[in-house]
Amino acid sequence: MSTIKTTYPVTGMSCASCAVSVESMLSAQNGVLKAAVNFATGNVQVEFDPDKISPAQLKSSVQGIGYDIEITNNEDAQQQMEDLRLKEYKQLRFKTFASITLAVPLIIVGMFFMHAPYANYITWILSTPIVLIFGRQFFINAWKQTKHKSANMDTLVAISTGVAYLFSVFNTIYPQYWHSKGLHAQVYFESAGVVIAFILLGKLLEDRAKSNTSSAIKKLMGLQPKTVTKLNADNSEVIISIADVKVN
Repeated sequence: MSTIKTTYPVTGMSCASCAVSVESMLSAQNGVLKAAVNFATGNVQVEFDPDKISPAQLKSSVQGIGYDIEITNNEDAQQQMEDLRLKEYKQLRFKTFASITLAVPLIIVGMFFMHAPYANYITWILSTPIVLIFGRQFFINAWKQTKHKSANMDTLVAISTGVAYLFSVFNTIYPQYWHSKGLHAQVYFESAGVVIAFILLGKLLEDRAKSNTSSAIKKLMGLQPKTVTKLNADNSEVIISIADVKVN
């Protein structure tokens, strides 16, 4: 049996359990002999039988649980991986700064002016883009995990912020439900928005740290000699590429 062993970059992972989910999904595919995900580098090493499963099918299986793998087989594979991760980093940076920009007035209104006229509607407006636009990926990934009877950090974030947001929407639209019971209609828009903003900030700092580590490793690898001097049987010397050197 002829097998292929290759490495693909994985996108969309936000925690160690995400890496476990990707690894489990790939390992369960017919034709996959071994799959190992490295969350730190964002790569997966797969050994599979090309007669039973194709790279496109591997990609499709991972997409089904909310992640993705980039099939790169050309000479520019490494550059494509770097471009992809740079694009993801820029998108995450935009979401983070936009969320924080909205979260600051959201906290101020929600904590210090909660009894002001229309305070509930103001916090609703401020929190909606954070939860439904900048944090929508948490809900998308959580739904995909649920379909496969699994859960990860995205599930926790989606449930906590989703419940807080929907409960607050209900209390804003129908406060009389609680008033009729002698209770005050509390809203938690600031909680939902701030949680997502801080999680995005944490992911941004983590990605930056991983990027700095990867750059340092690449610089160290760049110090490796590109050529070696080969001594032939007649004592003549010839310079060859280090890639052509084979053990024994």
